[in-house]
Amino acid sequence: MRILLVGGAVRNMLLGLPVRDRDYLVLDATVEDFLAAHPAAKGVGKTFPVFILGHQEYSFPRADSLEADLALRDFTVNAMAMDEDGRLFCHPQALEDLQARVLRPASASSLTDDPLRAVRAARFLAQMPGFSAHPELLAAMGGVAESGALAQPYAERMAQEVQKAIAGERPGEFLRLLDRTGCLAPWFAELHGASAIPAGPPKYHDASVLEHTARVMDRLAGDPLAVWMGLCHDLGKATTPQDMLPRHIGHDLRGESLALALGERLRLPTRLIRAGADAARWHMIAGNYPELRPATRVDLLMRLKSRGVLREMFALERADKDRDHGPKALADLAAILAVKLPHAMMGLGDKSGEALRTLRINALRGMPGS
Repeated sequence: MRILLVGGAVRNMLLGLPVRDRDYLVLDATVEDFLAAHPAAKGVGKTFPVFILGHQEYSFPRADSLEADLALRDFTVNAMAMDEDGRLFCHPQALEDLQARVLRPASASSLTDDPLRAVRAARFLAQMPGFSAHPELLAAMGGVAESGALAQPYAERMAQEVQKAIAGERPGEFLRLLDRTGCLAPWFAELHGASAIPAGPPKYHDASVLEHTARVMDRLAGDPLAVWMGLCHDLGKATTPQDMLPRHIGHDLRGESLALALGERLRLPTRLIRAGADAARWHMIAGNYPELRPATRVDLLMRLKSRGVLREMFALERADKDRDHGPKALADLAAILAVKLPHAMMGLGDKSGEALRTLRINALRGMPGS
């Protein structure tokens, strides 16, 4: 029995990058042989024999030879294996593409065999700065888009790809490649056509809604929750009536329901879904924080605090408009949280809440710059 390290782990080793997940390919053995040697392994494969052992995946070949198995993988730079002696077994174009930092399908049928590989390609570019899409990949992704194959029920896998993409170093590349190849629909239907819509008047914006969104995501890299909020914040602009452009009056109000629909379609965690909707609904108000009345500030700060997105909202505003209202907002929050309700006003239901709100508003009125 031979066990080879395969896929992204080999790729990252050759690139000098950290290896987080290790997948293995079992050769010259039957399933019975493997289980006899590793009785703790748990089978998880439905179509092909795949086992989990010690948080690592062990699979059996899906073809008659190692070379044929590698050709069935998604991309050439992932179609590599290494044995225990360090010998490499590679797709014929793997090393060339790895050196050139290009992402190319491992075969002509790679994306038709599994259309979600189109989304995986976009996620790969988000995670691997410096890589670019090979023309063969662009053509294959375009073919997937035209075929409508992405309309299959991929929600669980889509959620995984999206969460990996927003955790990448260049998360905006995820949207850029999907848009470039026509692969935004149906999963990101809210952004379909956004590359043809101006983000705003030329005085304030020099890009489309899609590119502006991607730039904001890139500026927020390193904070997946904030990145998702960046993706969602301007969704309402894609629904602006043509005769209103390049202005986007009311896009924050329109965007909230769009962000909810997007997150629910992708079956993302509830925290992400709510944060995306909050970003769409409240980013315009947060962006004008210094001009807000004390009462509006109190309501906004307490709402964002209760949602657990206050820090991320003001990080979004910094990425969106290059305005840093975060320090002022945090100072105001500390001031209103320090307010104590008099004992005589406690236990009066709604009256207690209104009294506390009034005291907090008065506290902000007495602060410098308010």
